[in-house]
Amino acid sequence: MNERRHAVVLGAGIAGLLAARVLSEHYARVTIFERDMVAGTTMRRGVPQARHLHGLLDRGRTIIEQLYPGFTSEMADRGATTAEALVGTRWYVGGLRVAPTSTGLTSVMATRPLLEEVLRQRTLAVPGVRLCEGTARGLIGDATRVRAVSVSGGYGAEAYATDLVVDATGRGSRASVWLAALGARIPREERLEVDLGYTSRLFRWRPGQLGGHSSVIISTGPNGRGGGAIRVEGERWHITLAGMLGDHPPTDPDGFAEFAATMPAPDIHELITTSEPLDDAVPHRFRSPVRRRFERLSAVPQGFLVLGDALCSFNPLYAQGMAVAAQQALALRECLRAESDQAGLPARYYCAAGKVVDVAWQLAAGADLGHPGVIGPRTTRTRLINAYVARAHRVAHVDPQVARTFLRVANLVEPPAALVRPLMAARILLRANAQSAAVPDRSPIPIEPTR
Repeated sequence: MNERRHAVVLGAGIAGLLAARVLSEHYARVTIFERDMVAGTTMRRGVPQARHLHGLLDRGRTIIEQLYPGFTSEMADRGATTAEALVGTRWYVGGLRVAPTSTGLTSVMATRPLLEEVLRQRTLAVPGVRLCEGTARGLIGDATRVRAVSVSGGYGAEAYATDLVVDATGRGSRASVWLAALGARIPREERLEVDLGYTSRLFRWRPGQLGGHSSVIISTGPNGRGGGAIRVEGERWHITLAGMLGDHPPTDPDGFAEFAATMPAPDIHELITTSEPLDDAVPHRFRSPVRRRFERLSAVPQGFLVLGDALCSFNPLYAQGMAVAAQQALALRECLRAESDQAGLPARYYCAAGKVVDVAWQLAAGADLGHPGVIGPRTTRTRLINAYVARAHRVAHVDPQVARTFLRVANLVEPPAALVRPLMAARILLRANAQSAAVPDRSPIPIEPTR
């Protein structure tokens, strides 16, 4: 038995479950505390976005498959739809459809509750892992080490001694407050104000709709409007419309359809107007992505880590959250394997997780700053990169190789630098110049190469 005895995970969402799975390889006991009652595929009160479209990027899917062998097939058995991206799915960017081509990427399309249930069942089947109802109230220790966590429930507050606490409580994490109470340093936060609003509704799926494709994504255009439709379990379309900078989609049926009609491609509007609605539209508001810079702290307490949205909460338009949480869990796994001693674990983990977050944050922040109304630094370098990526988008509409690379970068499978390699750059620049008169330049989803 490993000498590490007890780890506590705060939060039983996607990030918390993945963290518990990784910790189970190195700790005799792993206790997950979750404030919501969790049972079956019901919506959890603590996840207000659970009723909206969730995308699992392929990098996240492959990591989950590594941690839970057979995950993809199990999801399919439970009713989720699987398809190869750009072969069985559609994606529009800059107002035009990305060229259909083989990408080697598998899309798993399901509701958030089903994703959570499958991962929860698989995680709790691991020996030594248990799930308890309870709300974290604070950390116990000092600025150098966390030794316990205070958790309250129907029985009152209680302290749980632990070798490691992992905070996976999401973007509302109180880690900075808890650390400040111990006298420890707290991380600086980075934010972008995007004031995103999205509205979702379920519709009945019928064979032959969308030309037999399983999903369509329409990236936000110059007006800041976009959306997605995916075929999920129960033979349903899960449709989400989104608008940036306060331009939020309405919830009434007519307004919902009219908003969809203003997007640069007609696919989602056609699904809405030709399908039977199954519920009422539900809104949600997301004001700002937040990144907490733990990796830049000169000193962090031993025995405490932050993972998932508690570390970095992304604009949900880009579907990065679950995949990046999976990458962080993998980074934690590699750090735990590298050293038998916990000394220095937080610093090593934050360094590794920071590199993972860097890539996704640059992609997302660059995309947000592509909208003129979003306030943030736009350097000359960023403007040049954005102009290049706008050309890449134009070429991706007609060049399968560029389309394949573009989507693999967006799925975090290849690094952003893949789009600027010499042969790829030549294809993009030469073909973009040839097309510039025929295809208008649209607001891009900027991609910042990894430094």
